[in-house]
Amino acid sequence: MVYSERAATQQEELTKQRRQLYEGLSIKTGIEWQYLAAIDQYERTLSAAHPRTRPINKDALTGIFISEQDWIGVLNPDRNDSSPASIRFFHGIGKDGSGDGIANRNTDEDLLYSIAAEALKQGSAEEDFSIGLWEYYHNTRAVQRIRQFAQLYKFFDRLDLDAHAFPLPLGSVYSFRSTWGNSRSWGGYRIHEGTDIFAGYGVPVRSTCYGVIEVKGWNPFGGWRIGIRDLNNLYHYYAHMSGYEKKIKTGDVVRPGQIIGWVGSSGYGRPGTQGKFPPHLHYGIYRDRGLVEWAFDPYPMLRHWEREERKALRVHR
Repeated sequence: MVYSERAATQQEELTKQRRQLYEGLSIKTGIEWQYLAAIDQYERTLSAAHPRTRPINKDALTGIFISEQDWIGVLNPDRNDSSPASIRFFHGIGKDGSGDGIANRNTDEDLLYSIAAEALKQGSAEEDFSIGLWEYYHNTRAVQRIRQFAQLYKFFDRLDLDAHAFPLPLGSVYSFRSTWGNSRSWGGYRIHEGTDIFAGYGVPVRSTCYGVIEVKGWNPFGGWRIGIRDLNNLYHYYAHMSGYEKKIKTGDVVRPGQIIGWVGSSGYGRPGTQGKFPPHLHYGIYRDRGLVEWAFDPYPMLRHWEREERKALRVHR
């Protein structure tokens, strides 16, 4: 318990420092702090997905990685150059964000300020800023993710958005086991990329995370399905539902435990196809690695979220 409380306190202090960093650079750049936070968070997800090619200092406040070559400039003969003027001469992107006159590649303020300056090259208007982000990342998905993350930070006005919930109410009747990798034959041979949670028709389906609804509608395989993107750049996929909560739509922000639809047996055919298998929720998770997405087994996370929610309910009672 003591360790848990200490970890929570440390995390709270870290979150406070990050917020101060974003707000300070917001004053310098004119960029809303939520967008600076979103850039940092996107960088953090890339660094987490590619730890070998994007090493981050252990005590770093941000998740930003800029290669030495990009920082100082390709033709710069001084590999340790930290002079903003010299780096600019050699077309490096490293800049002084902390105000100490040094462009330090190991300083959080300098790293985030340097990417922000790149994003501002096309202008500060939202569309111009998006173009600037594309020019830096050369990836349309990167621009989309940063805008989604900023939307979440704006909506909730805070950074600590990492709580989760089990996708079905714990008081409902359901069962599930690991079904990752099982074979599927409808529509061609493929493996099962997710976990099936069996429950009766009409049992509420809940968002497991804070996120943005990225996809909603019919899929021949998944039937009525919803895809939600969270701040860790994970895509949460809910399929075979009987319908949606009528007020939600693509682009909406959701929170853990919020009802998004109901368990059904839709899919394996044209829109409206039902009943080709017992009612259940297919739940999958996909990680965005920058240019590609890949699925991984959600079963351990589901078990963890189920345990944590039950524990919280016991404490509340």
